[in-house]
Amino acid sequence: MLQRIEDYKNQLAREQLLALADESVQELEAGPDGQLVLTEVLVLEHVDRLIKKRLRLPGFRRWTGLHQRLRAAQRQPNHWGLPADLPLERLVGCLEPGDVTATVGGGAAGAAFLLAAHDVEVTALAESVEAAEAIESRAADQALTRHVQVYAVQLGWLPTDLAPAVVVLDPMVFAHQDASAQVRTMASLLEATVRGGLHLVLPVDQRGAVRSLAPEALLNHYSGWQISRGPRSGSRWFVAVKP
Repeated sequence: MLQRIEDYKNQLAREQLLALADESVQELEAGPDGQLVLTEVLVLEHVDRLIKKRLRLPGFRRWTGLHQRLRAAQRQPNHWGLPADLPLERLVGCLEPGDVTATVGGGAAGAAFLLAAHDVEVTALAESVEAAEAIESRAADQALTRHVQVYAVQLGWLPTDLAPAVVVLDPMVFAHQDASAQVRTMASLLEATVRGGLHLVLPVDQRGAVRSLAPEALLNHYSGWQISRGPRSGSRWFVAVKP
């Protein structure tokens, strides 16, 4: 709720913020405690209360109930528009305390949020600033910013300290990249992944995607890895386990 209030403040122009502060001061002076010295902290607290009222944010007890129901829904693939047969529960079960997870591409944001809903720390790598901002905005709306760190990266060049145990990859991240960028990105991801780590390569919409971006097209990068595919009757994805 505090994050929602701060986000609202950030959307206001300076003149609007000052007007809100003036409104807060007037209400405090008109109240039964108007004789109190108006400190900056007191005014800030009242401004937050005004914003909370404007946004119709619930009280803590009601919010707790709403939050618990939201978290339960967020742990279901269909909440994020993900295929029900994706083995994300298996990935969560494979994680040990302190393990790092990463998602690659804006199309993997749903998987990032599902992992975060299970209290997993996720590094979300986006292919553009716009994609990164979209992920951050939705994470804030879903109260998941605590577990999701978002970075806009140039494909082929990953954070040097990234050593994920689980990677979720959206093949569509390569839609507007040349073959060399795909090779560099995949080589970096494979090398950075810890031994025994897992990669989940997501399915793509076969109606709009070219065949070269289908998950199977990335299989040649996983030479020597243990591969398991999704059911023929379900969505087309595969999991690769690093030796």
